[in-house]
Amino acid sequence: MRIALALSVLLALAALAAFYYASRLAGQDAAPTDGVVQVEIHAGRCEPDSLSVPAGRATFRIVNRSERAVEWEILDGVMVVEERENIAPGFTQTLNARLEPGDYDITCGLLSNPRGKLHVTPTAASDAARAARPSLTAFIGALAEYRVYLVMQAATLQRDAQALADAIEANDLARARGLYPAARLAYKRIEPVADMFADLDTRLDARADYFARREDDPDFTGFHRIEHGLYARQSLVGLPAAAQALMTDIATLQQRLRELPVTPERMAGGAARLAQDMATLKVTGEEDRYAHTDLSGLQGNLDGLRKIVDLLRPFVARGNAALADKLDGDTAAAQAALDAHRAQGGEGYAVFDTLDAAARRVLAERFAMLATDLASAGQSLGLIGAN
Repeated sequence: MRIALALSVLLALAALAAFYYASRLAGQDAAPTDGVVQVEIHAGRCEPDSLSVPAGRATFRIVNRSERAVEWEILDGVMVVEERENIAPGFTQTLNARLEPGDYDITCGLLSNPRGKLHVTPTAASDAARAARPSLTAFIGALAEYRVYLVMQAATLQRDAQALADAIEANDLARARGLYPAARLAYKRIEPVADMFADLDTRLDARADYFARREDDPDFTGFHRIEHGLYARQSLVGLPAAAQALMTDIATLQQRLRELPVTPERMAGGAARLAQDMATLKVTGEEDRYAHTDLSGLQGNLDGLRKIVDLLRPFVARGNAALADKLDGDTAAAQAALDAHRAQGGEGYAVFDTLDAAARRVLAERFAMLATDLASAGQSLGLIGAN
């Protein structure tokens, strides 16, 4: 009996040890597979901070060794090429990118950290892929229409943000709170392109998480700085200066959008990336954590995605009618999922933190389907590399 009891105890201890070991492994990174470039983000740096990969499809494995949630971006000047956001401490995310030959910057955790370098070397395959892409002239009508859309939405953004700034200057807290969701809506509509300007997106729309001192950091500006004052602190102290800075950055954004060469790759890639963010990050309630107006922001994002879907659909339908129909159906399903949470009377949306886990899961599933469709559409047109 004693022997049996001892064996039972040993078996239980072995099981507990195995469970502990497996749990530890789940939170750690496994060895990278062939062809995957691993980057570790530490408190103030990346390791390595200088990378070189051949042109074409590249896979990066980003491991967060710091104690803060971080983002990792590949930048071409001020333009975001690819990114992963909200990588939790101890966790790993994978990023697939199709890269052209050239030199890029990489962000390394907090926005104040030094940037790393990424060198992409040309290959025969990348040269052949570039030659095989669809002619830009085929998309000229769609690109022109999208440029007009961007300019018009930027003008709406300037108008609505100015109304918000005026309310803040007038020291009218209640009015400013009422105007905040509408002021940000147009920015969310143009986010597939606007968030490619890394410097402006940092000043206009970065969350406090990405700054060393969080909400107390002097570089924490833009919409979320104003949101924090209006809803968390319920005070206008310091907000007139933040509103003036917001208007200056919006004016810069308007100018850049007028000058930006809009390409089908930017349209398709920006839409697919944004839809993926909607499915994973934007349905958590973290983005508008003070105002809880996340559903309004998601509606703006969906409006912007729908515009790109409408413009690219005819090209997709020529080669894959079923995929074009799926794009239409999944866009409508995403809209229906949002409509289910409209406020009483149909104006605006419910406060996001009133949604239970099941409702959030439905939203995530609908946006994930749309993200898959957009990625497939971009790949079918030769605009996005296969994952």
